[in-house]
Amino acid sequence: MFDLALQTVTMLAVASFIAGFVDSIAGGGGLITVPALLLAGLSPVEALGTNKIQGLFGSASATLTYASKGQVEPRRQIRSAVMAFLGSALGALAATVIPGAWLSAALPIVLILIALFFAFKPNMNDVDRTERMSPVLFGLTMAPLVGFYDGLFGPGAGSFYMLAFVTLAGFGVLKATAHTKLLNFASNLGGFAVFAVVGVIYWKIGLLMGAAQFLGARTGALLAIRNGANLIKPLLVLMCVALAMKLLSDPANPLRVLVGM
Repeated sequence: MFDLALQTVTMLAVASFIAGFVDSIAGGGGLITVPALLLAGLSPVEALGTNKIQGLFGSASATLTYASKGQVEPRRQIRSAVMAFLGSALGALAATVIPGAWLSAALPIVLILIALFFAFKPNMNDVDRTERMSPVLFGLTMAPLVGFYDGLFGPGAGSFYMLAFVTLAGFGVLKATAHTKLLNFASNLGGFAVFAVVGVIYWKIGLLMGAAQFLGARTGALLAIRNGANLIKPLLVLMCVALAMKLLSDPANPLRVLVGM
């Protein structure tokens, strides 16, 4: 375990609070915390592992808040949650064998792709639409697929769950966000279990960030229940681009070496 300066610890706590707030409304909290952990000096796999434990606090907080306000029924998502857990565990196993440089190079590309998706996806509001996939099929396909991505990379997984609920299950944004939190918790738990076993989690950092994430997620969930998530789309676009540019500004990033930047 390495020692971090007070300024860095404060930055991680603030990033976790903001991530919990954003993630509880529209997903994408990992877009903030994983790059923050990388900038703090953790390797890509260590950042993913530590991100899982702090993410558990945020997704649990949001799930409890939405459930207490009647926005989601956890018992109806148990099947999907189990599949998300299994998919995330497999993704985390893959992350432990994929070279760390690949993850460092891939993350800015993933961030930019997510930004483009949010920027050009039309009609993202709170109105329910036609269901294109049954709940059973959704649980057997989308839950483990996004779960695998969550275990492998992590950033934006909550946003992918939400968008899957919107485009395939026909949910409005608020309803989709509420229903995605249990799946996000399950996939965080699956990835966390694997990363804990292989020993790539910095517990002190993760628990500190988890406390801040819990508070941010509760604040964001309560705001979403009252006002919806209309302001989160441009926020996520700006955040994705800013973080991608920040990561690419690192001279050691393999992607810069690859393209000769």
